[in-house]
Amino acid sequence: MRAKGEVAREQRRLEALWDYAQVPDGKGTQYSAAIHGREPVDVDGSGARPVQRVFRDHPEWKRSVYLLLQAGDFRCPRGCKVQVGFDDGPARAMDAWRPDTDEAIALFINDDKALWRMARRARVMTIRFPVSGGGSRTLVFDVAGLVPTYMPGWD
Repeated sequence: MRAKGEVAREQRRLEALWDYAQVPDGKGTQYSAAIHGREPVDVDGSGARPVQRVFRDHPEWKRSVYLLLQAGDFRCPRGCKVQVGFDDGPARAMDAWRPDTDEAIALFINDDKALWRMARRARVMTIRFPVSGGGSRTLVFDVAGLVPTYMPGWD
């Protein structure tokens, strides 16, 4: 009984890591599911800050998956690769891109369908991405608590 209680408590903790939103936007509703990395990271020498990974379904822009910084920037001129891994499996390179604006602090990962499918089955996701301050950083996300009913039509 105690073991079952621990499993249920851990599942509630994992589910609570996710933030879901449904926002009216133009011709429909924007849905999103966001989660912060386990640990904040320093991407530009100004100190470690949280980074989010977001699944988004926008009525006009359609589906996307992206990383969102609070400060700093990504190094991804005209496209780049990120390394994405799940659980103990090997990481695989995925195409990514940074919007061409001065305000952009987002890095979009192209294969939203594969990321969604793998995140639904995994406990942990890692993403290694290039930063403008030089080198790259790795984030770890506890994705096991994802509740797909908050993102209609993704399954």
